[in-house]
Amino acid sequence: MARTSAIGLDPRAVLLMRLSGARMSPRTLWLIAGGAVALGAVLSFAVLNLGPAGAIILSGPLVISATWGASRAIEDRRRATDRLMTMLVTFAFLLALIPLVSVMWQVIVHGLARFDLTFFTSDMRGVIGAGGGMLHALVGTIIITTATAVISVPIGILTGVYLVEYGHGPLSRSITMLVDVMTGIPSIVAGLFAYALFLIFFGPGVRMGIGGAVALSILMIPVVVRTTEEMLKIVPRDLREAAFALGVPKWRTVVQVVLPAAAAGISAGVIVAIARVIGETAPLLIIAGNTTNTNTNLFSGRMETLPVFLYYSFLQPGVPPQASLDRAWAAALALMLLVMILNLIARLIARLLAPKTA
Repeated sequence: MARTSAIGLDPRAVLLMRLSGARMSPRTLWLIAGGAVALGAVLSFAVLNLGPAGAIILSGPLVISATWGASRAIEDRRRATDRLMTMLVTFAFLLALIPLVSVMWQVIVHGLARFDLTFFTSDMRGVIGAGGGMLHALVGTIIITTATAVISVPIGILTGVYLVEYGHGPLSRSITMLVDVMTGIPSIVAGLFAYALFLIFFGPGVRMGIGGAVALSILMIPVVVRTTEEMLKIVPRDLREAAFALGVPKWRTVVQVVLPAAAAGISAGVIVAIARVIGETAPLLIIAGNTTNTNTNLFSGRMETLPVFLYYSFLQPGVPPQASLDRAWAAALALMLLVMILNLIARLIARLLAPKTA
């Protein structure tokens, strides 16, 4: 580098000259990719008879190999390696999208057959064959999910606050371990626990909506605890110390300083937790049961939910079966849209409640 400076060349210019070199144009990249895709389609349809899915799977490695080989021949090794890694990441992303797009496409195509106003305004009372709707399941889902949130959110948030702000001993470590264990509990075990609990007070054969809410709370509380704990940990310690320096009590610091700073993440985590439990089927099959009537009493009688309605529509289609299958697909579409709406609400809340920065 000193020698180049002696003859009047800027070292930065020399470095730029070394880094710059021949590069493939975008047109060349597209031509290579198009040729590889065409070759993959020919191999899949004409030689191996794999169909569209095989064409997609074969085209990916061919595009990656052809692009890397051309880049290695035209460009230097650094750019060729960069292109290879970029193509691998892109191909992995596209592979992950295939099942997601496939599921959404199937649900939308089959669910639109009964996705009408009648399906949302009628239940299955007295319906045999065609007709009917999911009003009873939709009402039950809303009521049970709301009760689950009422039970889980205060317990989860308060537990998270205790673990971060107050708990520093054996009790805190025990609670953390129990939360980790609860996170991995199968959903059917939560349903069995709720059934055994209500069996003590109401006897055998108990079926009611509040039992379903308790079962879902067992699944939702660990998620809320973990979300609250992580959001509180990322609140800067300087905020707490500034409040303590002004003589503010700890409980007031937590309520008026720490929690508002973490409100966006906690709220979004709660909505995501609700979206996670709203599609559970096994615990509701055990404790909430199924019915064809619209039941709005959380503490009396069986209560239908969308996952259970979908399950029985596929399990017991009746005669003719197509009408029940159409209702099942429409319920699946409604459930998928409900989960998507909840996730969008979570993102909106996170954006609206995020701390304002300069």
